[in-house]
Amino acid sequence: MISVVVPAHDEAAVLDRCLDRVSGPGIQVVVVPNGCTDDTAGVAYRRGDVDVVELREGSKTAALNAGDRVATGFPRLYVDGDVELSPGAVHRLAEALRATGALVAVPRRELDLAGRPLLVKAYFAIHNRLPAIRTGLFGRGVIALSATGRSRFGEFPSVMADDLFLDSLYGADERVVVDEVASLVATPRRTADLLRRLRRVRSGNAALRAASTRTRTSDTWSWLRDVVLPNPRLAPAGLIYVALTVLAAVQARLSPSTTWERDGSSREGARA
Repeated sequence: MISVVVPAHDEAAVLDRCLDRVSGPGIQVVVVPNGCTDDTAGVAYRRGDVDVVELREGSKTAALNAGDRVATGFPRLYVDGDVELSPGAVHRLAEALRATGALVAVPRRELDLAGRPLLVKAYFAIHNRLPAIRTGLFGRGVIALSATGRSRFGEFPSVMADDLFLDSLYGADERVVVDEVASLVATPRRTADLLRRLRRVRSGNAALRAASTRTRTSDTWSWLRDVVLPNPRLAPAGLIYVALTVLAAVQARLSPSTTWERDGSSREGARA
């Protein structure tokens, strides 16, 4: 039995799409609606093929821990409620863990940039090519752990950067990126929403790095050294990337995020 834990905060518009791709024979799915003001829990209950654990508190890490207490199988996947996985992803990730002996597996990341403004597209043109993004466990919305990998820590700590926390626990020889599995990640539909997301991420990462010396450090010049210099045509996008990154850093310093501010714009139009 493979177990999948899906923390979901106000994901009624997209949850069915996510669950269609993670449900199936030999898979236990645990959905944890937390702090919801929409019909997320109703969507999960109506399916009939998932376990549902409702939490009044809106907290992703609390939802992950609540799901873990119900989940019984391994490998164990943690899947954000808004991502869309390629068909057969759960079994393929589980098989990659078994075949390679890795402790953690993630899919390749694909970005939904349809209809996004130029500034958002320019930012992700650089961001998606960073070595840290290609090899890190974060930014994919899906992480699969073997039983041995999951035994490396107890409960998820109360941090916003839960995927960066997991990234800090496993070395390069203990992880595998499964290229034949894709995770389609929705991007913000407006530049202002992108800035809010960047501010939240920077605040969460800074708090985690202050608490743990094992956390991956930020490589300030990777955008230039690893992306723009090898691809000079990306220089204009690089300037936009730097400008948005610096602006978000200033905002995070002046008004750090202390709660998980969800980007609602990336869910717009999901039902259609």
